[in-house]
Amino acid sequence: MGRYAIYGAGSLGTVLGAYIVKNGGQVDLINRNKAHVDILNDKGAHIIGTVDMTVPVTAITPDQMTGKYDVIVLLTKQLFNKDVVTMLKDFLSEEGVIVTLQNGIPEPGIAEIVGANHTMGCAVEWGAALIEPGVCELTSEQDSLSFHMGKMEGITDEQFKMVKDLLELMCPVHEETNLMGARWSKLLINATFSGLGTVAGGVFGDVSEDKEGKKIAIRCMKECIDVGHAAGVEFAPVQGKNIVGLFYYKNALKRAFGCLLLPVAMKKHRLIEPSMLQDLKKGKPCEVDAINGVVCEFGKKHGVKTPINDRIVEIIKKIQAGELEASKANYALFKDLL
Repeated sequence: MGRYAIYGAGSLGTVLGAYIVKNGGQVDLINRNKAHVDILNDKGAHIIGTVDMTVPVTAITPDQMTGKYDVIVLLTKQLFNKDVVTMLKDFLSEEGVIVTLQNGIPEPGIAEIVGANHTMGCAVEWGAALIEPGVCELTSEQDSLSFHMGKMEGITDEQFKMVKDLLELMCPVHEETNLMGARWSKLLINATFSGLGTVAGGVFGDVSEDKEGKKIAIRCMKECIDVGHAAGVEFAPVQGKNIVGLFYYKNALKRAFGCLLLPVAMKKHRLIEPSMLQDLKKGKPCEVDAINGVVCEFGKKHGVKTPINDRIVEIIKKIQAGELEASKANYALFKDLL
């Protein structure tokens, strides 16, 4: 049996860790928040929302790390990847892997530090929120939990199976031969629903079920698809759904049809609160540059205009700076682009 850790065990990591332990695995939950760590050790991880369970777990702060790990699941913000991954390199076993569950396209940067043969990527198809130290809310329905995982060059079948077996202690893991396609599909979801949910100060449902939100969302999705295609990306299905086929449009009729589908497609994830909004509420810088900013950056590189994503980045940065409040009233700021 290997030695495993979840580094940056906040909302998603605590939920994942609780499931792993509940179903017979062992994993260290690592977080800089000492209050969170102390309560996890004293009272266990209390998971609420679409489940209600308390699981005894082992939690430590980064300065308490010792020895080598065979798998380190990475869930910190991408903003800090260079320093964090450089530090974690010393805690990897000879065949150890860092599995990034982060947003955006983090794998190439991680591989530069630890090597492609120590780098795996995983798209998380569910959401969670940290309610208070030791207490996390699972915000997706239990029958809609899944991972889509892929590997970079040099990862062995044994390494892949070890990680798959670990994550499957929580929910199904779909092997993704098209890792970048899976990443771009997740980026499309995040740019649209996390980006606009943060703009509106609400959950995914405040985008997918709002008349104005849907109009902006469908255009945001098209921008992401246009940029991805220009970059040579073949978008991977999301939980068996072909998002390009469902939501890409070339005329007003297909665009209107896509708007009608949005609340149906997001029904089981409607209560997810964007991680960017969670950060802003806590006074932390959010990772909009690693989500919508990536779409804008690739758009410039490949000559594809991204006015909706540009506007989302602009608004979120104003919210972060205290110049705007996160509110549905911000949907009016897109009127000139619709």
